[in-house]
Amino acid sequence: MGNSSSSNTNLSNSKNRLLEEHHHHEKLKIHNTTSRVSFLRSPLPWLFMFLFFLPLILISTTGGGGRKTCSPASTYPHLSIKDQTNSSSLVKDVEEQEEEEEDDIPPRVPSLYPRRPRMFNTTLDHVVFGIAASSVLWETRKEYIKSWWRPGKTRGVVWIDKKVRTYRHEPLPEIRISQDTSRFRYTHPVGDRSAVRISRVVTETLRLGLKGVRWFVMGDDDTVFVVDNVVNVLSKYDHTQFYYVGSSSEAHVQNIFFSYSMAFGGGGFAISYALAVELSKMQDRCIQRYPGLYGSDDRIQACMTELGVPLTKEPGFHQYDVYGDLLGLLSAHPVAPLVTLHHIDVVQPIFPKMKRSRALRHLMSSADLDSASIFQQSICYDQSRFWSISVSWGFSVQIIRGIISPRELEMPSRTFLNWFRRADYIGYAFNTRPVSRHPCQRPFVFYVNSAKYDEGRRQVIGYYNLDKTRRFPGCRWRLDSPGKIDSVVVLKRPDPLRWHKSPRRDCCRVLPSRRNTTMYIWVGNCADGEISELEHPKQ
Repeated sequence: MGNSSSSNTNLSNSKNRLLEEHHHHEKLKIHNTTSRVSFLRSPLPWLFMFLFFLPLILISTTGGGGRKTCSPASTYPHLSIKDQTNSSSLVKDVEEQEEEEEDDIPPRVPSLYPRRPRMFNTTLDHVVFGIAASSVLWETRKEYIKSWWRPGKTRGVVWIDKKVRTYRHEPLPEIRISQDTSRFRYTHPVGDRSAVRISRVVTETLRLGLKGVRWFVMGDDDTVFVVDNVVNVLSKYDHTQFYYVGSSSEAHVQNIFFSYSMAFGGGGFAISYALAVELSKMQDRCIQRYPGLYGSDDRIQACMTELGVPLTKEPGFHQYDVYGDLLGLLSAHPVAPLVTLHHIDVVQPIFPKMKRSRALRHLMSSADLDSASIFQQSICYDQSRFWSISVSWGFSVQIIRGIISPRELEMPSRTFLNWFRRADYIGYAFNTRPVSRHPCQRPFVFYVNSAKYDEGRRQVIGYYNLDKTRRFPGCRWRLDSPGKIDSVVVLKRPDPLRWHKSPRRDCCRVLPSRRNTTMYIWVGNCADGEISELEHPKQ
């Protein structure tokens, strides 16, 4: 009896203990549920969740996670309508491939810096010319300025050392006297201290306060500008940034004496408005630090170095530190727009039997019809007569017996002499070739006589006449002589937007002619697959 009662007591105790533990667990569950509900009702967790997902939402809405599909016209704006149609299948294949690979490409982060447009809407109104002149040479040099100056269209100032005689209605810029520069030191033993005055032309022009200026273009009174090409070149650059645009000398020794990083002033250079403002703030102090320099352009370059602005080279600015005949240089001009000519007094007139000023006006008559193409070379061959032909549009046509490769014809022939007569006769900053001594390979040169625009054909027709002042020795080759040709007629459509595309030489073709004494040549953009080659007859 005792044992059974004790066992019953233990059993009841264990039951009670189990019941208490069960009630305790139930209370804990109720407490946990209540705490979770109160936690979700609090604003703090929702705030943390919002801040966590906000960056992901912004990235998805700004396009960082997807790729946009561009049309051919927007992706390749330089293509013509025909080119866009032909390339549509290629663009479709690329787009389909991109769609297949889209899942494997990670999200693209948006660019922090916008892309600079290729061309800026710079016009002639945005350009101001600063011309450094001398009163001693003014009567001669002003004729060079008249050849390119456009009254009422071009803006600029001639800065001169003292007052000169002027005439009413002369097509010239405004003439101003430069400020006194006697306070600046000049210690070069053989130079002229007028270099200090000339180096301040851009700063003095800036301080005139002209409106709407983007670029200051500086040159000498014997610098000839092709103003439309000046605008074309400067349109590539942002005038709100620091730009110092020009070119070095043709003579290697000149570049060694001065600097390959210097824009030679006679060839002209351009300074953006933003850079001109910074230059004006420090130029007077800068000039004082370089009293031993020779000229004005090396003083400008010294100040550019202190500003940390390098030279942006454009091959169309020509210093022409040479003597003699420019035929070799001008007939093989680089594939770049002609911007300037210089040293007109030093070299021979570019057209024979003409005074220098008249020769410049004659050149500008062709440049007015298609300034973008002036001096641009094209090379072709007369297959029936085995002649090599080089056309420098608006200037000359050269016909040579035999076949000369384009690689050789595009190099200037040395019809000119080095600036330093005792220096290396091939010491130029570019490749040259010798003038042929073989009597059968002397070029027959035809200079442009006149040019006109044919509205019906929408073409410029240029007439080039043989230069009969040159002597041609006898040739024993059994080839027709180009001397039988009296004139060459060149047909070409104006191409004002050629420098908005990738640079390329024009192609030319010899057209059939009914006259044995006249050759007709077409010049223009190369067709698909067209190159400068002589097609050998099929056997």
